[in-house]
Amino acid sequence: MTDFHWLSAIFSPTGGTAAITKAITGGHGHVVDLSVPAPVTPVADSTVLLAAAPVFGGRIPAVALERLAALSGNGPAVAVAVYGNRDYEDALLELSDALKAGGFQVIGAAAFVAQHSIAPTIAQGRPDQADLEAAANFGRAVLDKLAGPDPLTPVAVPGNTPYKDWKGVPFHPAAGESCISCGLCASRCPVGAIPAGSPKETDPERCITCMRCVSLCPRGARTIPAPALQATTAMLTEKAGVPRQPEFFL
Repeated sequence: MTDFHWLSAIFSPTGGTAAITKAITGGHGHVVDLSVPAPVTPVADSTVLLAAAPVFGGRIPAVALERLAALSGNGPAVAVAVYGNRDYEDALLELSDALKAGGFQVIGAAAFVAQHSIAPTIAQGRPDQADLEAAANFGRAVLDKLAGPDPLTPVAVPGNTPYKDWKGVPFHPAAGESCISCGLCASRCPVGAIPAGSPKETDPERCITCMRCVSLCPRGARTIPAPALQATTAMLTEKAGVPRQPEFFL
């Protein structure tokens, strides 16, 4: 019997996806941070690749998929989509397809809820303790499946092809008067949308509104324009007000 080890490839701009992933693996194994370009890496067959990313408009962020493609192998993989309580639509299928394209066998998948990154009153406090316990149980179930006597079989996940058309969020974080140009946001932006020499600016052509800059600014200087935030919160309160629960596919 093969002893499998975790390798987590994570795109987690504001931390929710990372928290879920850590609960699934129990904090074990290596982590590849997809918020920075990943080196081309072959993955051993004795490794379980856990690919996890947030859902943006029913899709997986393109930059996460591009960097995930640097990993290749023939072993088992698990796809995890984390969404802000509205819907994950085609994201889990898109992530699973990306893993298959890399040569992996997707033997498990899951969708979890995390606090919405743009409208934090939606799914506030998620993942909560129940979510993390569910994630831990899912991780154990994956390892049990790998250790079992039956041949590994791929899982089917919800979603449609062609994937949902998603053109991105039409607004982006902006720096306010309290910005001191410390440059932290520029150094941590996953897509290089904030110029290092002028961190009060945001390149709208590059920005994917992942909200990392807002979440890590030590002075709370970067925010979404108030009208856009209010409209988004109102829409999500109507469409995503009822708490959704984790879904597993094994």
